[in-house]
Amino acid sequence: MCDQYCISFADVEKAHINIRDFIHLTPVLTSSILNQVTGRNLFFKCELFQKTGSFKIRGALNAIRGLISATSEEKPKAVVTHSSGNHGQALSYAAKLQGIPAYIVVPETAPNCKKLAIQGYGASIVYSEQSDESRENVTKRIVEETEGIMVHPNQEPAVIAGQGTIAMEVLNQVPLVDALVVPVGGGGMVAGIAITVKALRPSVKVYAAEPLNADDCYQSKLKGELTPNPYPPETIADGVRSSIGLNTWPIIRDLVDDVFTVTEDEIKYATQLVWERMKLLIEPTAGVGVAAVLSQHFQTVSAEVKNICIVLSGGNVDLTSLTWVKQAEKPAL
Repeated sequence: MCDQYCISFADVEKAHINIRDFIHLTPVLTSSILNQVTGRNLFFKCELFQKTGSFKIRGALNAIRGLISATSEEKPKAVVTHSSGNHGQALSYAAKLQGIPAYIVVPETAPNCKKLAIQGYGASIVYSEQSDESRENVTKRIVEETEGIMVHPNQEPAVIAGQGTIAMEVLNQVPLVDALVVPVGGGGMVAGIAITVKALRPSVKVYAAEPLNADDCYQSKLKGELTPNPYPPETIADGVRSSIGLNTWPIIRDLVDDVFTVTEDEIKYATQLVWERMKLLIEPTAGVGVAAVLSQHFQTVSAEVKNICIVLSGGNVDLTSLTWVKQAEKPAL
């Protein structure tokens, strides 16, 4: 697996050792109401309770600590990344812990709460347009100007390995789990989880979930080749607007069992359902996985896949933007 993919399970094990003293072991919660609705046993890995409010600290911290180990004579002059918000917060926090300046390229449309949090951790924000091309170009310029090191939010191997530690925890916390459902944008989390699950428990399914409006992962699996979103997608799930990339695609192609797409109404409904029934303030991106399990498509999954763990990826909600809440009516299933 080392030669075939950008990381191996050994990298995930190293990441676990590298970051475990600096992050939370997030809880797994259940909901009898949602079990009744779906007819399955659902388990919710609550990464909204993770430091910086999302799973992203796992990969960011592993990458930063790896950079310091690799350049032990002196710290990097700076670290740079582009992010819709959560990776930016995570990298800012991780860099601050290690005393390294951080520069975060953020689309102007990113939620205000995420931008404020990035600044709160002491990082400098540089704005870009929403497109992947704009973010990449601005990031390249900042790397050159600062002589910093780029830490890609989802294609950096150390980041992918860090995200894979989620699965190590889930397999211990839910020993009888049959499947994990993971939101996918750039694919770092689902790739890391897939590497881990298929190494430790090959029979366990790994399902990706994404907005229908940003269905590059689904299209890539369907066509058998990397198929990025042709234009910046419009979705309430701001954390999964990025397309999967060259490092995450081979893992997703080979190790992710299926991809489920969900509509904007389904995402809104699922997110609000978790708020109201579980009292968990997840962000819409975290609602994507819940929406997938509630979807009509998911009903085609074998009844033998009974125990399902959904990764609630984050809880950085911009409360000032919740104009859509009244619109979150139950979609037709």
